[in-house]
Amino acid sequence: MKKQWMICLLLSMALLLLFAFTLHYQLMILYMIAICSSFVGTLAGGGGLVTLPAMMLTGIPIQTSIATNKFSSGVAAFSSVYYLLRQKQLNMKRMIQTVFIAFLGGMGGACVTTHLSDKTMNITAIILLIIALVVTVNNTGWIGTAQSYESETKNRLTPFLLLSIAAYDGGFGPGSSTFSILYYMNKQQTYVKAVQLTRVLIFGSCTGAFIIFHQTGYLQWPYAIVMAVGSIIGSQLGLVVLPKVSLKVAKSLLLTITCLLIIQMMSKIF
Repeated sequence: MKKQWMICLLLSMALLLLFAFTLHYQLMILYMIAICSSFVGTLAGGGGLVTLPAMMLTGIPIQTSIATNKFSSGVAAFSSVYYLLRQKQLNMKRMIQTVFIAFLGGMGGACVTTHLSDKTMNITAIILLIIALVVTVNNTGWIGTAQSYESETKNRLTPFLLLSIAAYDGGFGPGSSTFSILYYMNKQQTYVKAVQLTRVLIFGSCTGAFIIFHQTGYLQWPYAIVMAVGSIIGSQLGLVVLPKVSLKVAKSLLLTITCLLIIQMMSKIF
């Protein structure tokens, strides 16, 4: 654990110094945003609620922000899925089905996003952020006791609901993990299993969205790579701190940051 902490710390300091010496202040800010949002996301979920609006506040267009966030989130989700597969905690058949549905949803959501103007996307972003914020506030699952059993009850609405969540994630993103976790917990999955299945869903939706954004030219590789590295470091730091921080504290921090960012976005647009 100490070795993991030292590697993350040294890598963080090295990249920050590199950005400082090369005067890439915007990349340095994005790198720090990625670390912080991934750190918060590891503790309580909802890291995208911080990443996307913060990127737009640095002057990056919303479509580029979404495309960059899809890449970094997809990389993080892939690492999670790979780990869970090695630990044999995922059912391969179920995983493939979820990835396929999420892949289609992510592509569909990204296609819609690329045909909207910046103003329309910004207004939509505020509305969706507020909705995601309300869902997060009303979600007691963050601090509730995990259920002790899983439900495999089949529902004809399941593919449609998963497709909708994936489309939202592919077209926008912030709060999609929250929606997914709530969905799986409502199907009486344990909190841990809901998080695991959510990582699979996010991997599929981000992959589908990434293909669309890459073809349209919205993806900017310097931003994407920096955000991906920052997200990996932030998640590792979150795993180190996780046993020492209560979910109630993490959730309060997330809600506070989100509210401030929504206010800033509204003042900027209107």
